[in-house]
Amino acid sequence: MKTIQWKVFGLATALVAMGATGCATKNYVRSQTEPLVERTDQLGEKTSANNRQLRDVDDRAQTGIKQAQGAADAAGHNAADAAKAAADADQAANNAVHRADSLESVVKGLDSYKAVGTVSVTFGFDKTVLTKEDRAQLDAFAAQLAAAKGYILEVTGGTDSTGSAAYNYDLSQRRADAVVQYLASKYAVPARRFYLIGIGKDKEVAPNTTAEGRKQNRRVEVQLLTNVATTQASAQ
Repeated sequence: MKTIQWKVFGLATALVAMGATGCATKNYVRSQTEPLVERTDQLGEKTSANNRQLRDVDDRAQTGIKQAQGAADAAGHNAADAAKAAADADQAANNAVHRADSLESVVKGLDSYKAVGTVSVTFGFDKTVLTKEDRAQLDAFAAQLAAAKGYILEVTGGTDSTGSAAYNYDLSQRRADAVVQYLASKYAVPARRFYLIGIGKDKEVAPNTTAEGRKQNRRVEVQLLTNVATTQASAQ
């Protein structure tokens, strides 16, 4: 009986010892693994933060590249526009010279023509519309057309120095056109009587350094040229 009791007591003691050893082992494992888990979590957060920073840097780099490319493209377009504007201005200048030089070739025997009347009307800044005063001046000038024989009307448009050469050539031509349309429609002057020259800002009649001077340069001059031989023949 005592032997059995001692065996039971020994078994209980062994179990207690094993339980104590098991608890100690779990605590040891926990103490060793918890720092590793915590470190792993920290590394994961740091990796995520690094990835976010890398994405931000990449986004900023891509944005910078796009902006630089856009600026380069804009610079290229501006250079192309400037080159085209220069070419247009040069062509317009050549056209104006050719128009002026070709007057003699269009009108045969130009030396036999003489100026018998002239009128000049002015325009507002960047305007091509005739004012009431302009129309009155043209009406007074046109009164002598009925008696004129073998005549031509040299219409010269001009501008002040504001703006590009190409724009001013076009503006001066449109101003000359406005005068021609008025005379042609109101006084039935045939198209063959007109000779238009748009000189832009090439020939100033007053200094462009003052407001009054610029106003005088924004003008259209109409010169009445008659053929002396035709006039003399009509008189005889």
